[in-house]
Amino acid sequence: MSFILCFTAKAQLGFEYAQYDIGFGGAASRVVASDAEKILMSPTGHFNFNYNVSPYINYVIEVQAGVLKGGGTSTPSKRYFENKFTSVMFRAQLQAGELFDYSGSALLNGLKNFYVSGGIGFVVNKLDIDTTLRVPDDKGFYSPGRNHSNQLLIPARIGYEFKIFNRYNQPSVKIDLGYQLNYILGDDLDGFETGRSKNDAYDQFSIGVKFAIGGITSYKKQISYY
Repeated sequence: MSFILCFTAKAQLGFEYAQYDIGFGGAASRVVASDAEKILMSPTGHFNFNYNVSPYINYVIEVQAGVLKGGGTSTPSKRYFENKFTSVMFRAQLQAGELFDYSGSALLNGLKNFYVSGGIGFVVNKLDIDTTLRVPDDKGFYSPGRNHSNQLLIPARIGYEFKIFNRYNQPSVKIDLGYQLNYILGDDLDGFETGRSKNDAYDQFSIGVKFAIGGITSYKKQISYY
């Protein structure tokens, strides 16, 4: 009986959370390390599944699909590309609330939702031959490359997660704002294997929403703020 009363008291104080979330959102993406000179912004969509070890330690599996493009005929190399890519990533995410006591402080309660995240993944590149401009340079050399490739990537992310609580003081909806840099272990993201960069990279400014879907458990600290 005492265990049941203790567990109920914790639930009323905001100690419970869901271990599983699903989420989706969008991002503005751009290739920041490329063999084409001009950077262009383009849209990306994503879907993710989250396993929450605690409210502030999360493992994220995410699928992204979108377009990456850059360059143009007005640039010195005249290289242009358009990549209809798909990527899959696994990230571990640590939020600040796991590291310090935020009870009784409005400032620390605001800071507890900042996070850093990193992991590994792969990207499938699909460049249409008609939209990949492989023109000769000023010395008459052709720009080599591949229109289809699979490459490993390393995602690094920082962000902030706004938690929205239900009537039981459980975080049931989360709004995620983030910046992510994806470092490619290769040189085929833009379809060119020549030029200034040996490894490509693209970054993203993203917004997403996550919904708790179950696996209710308790946490050692109060999650919500009064």
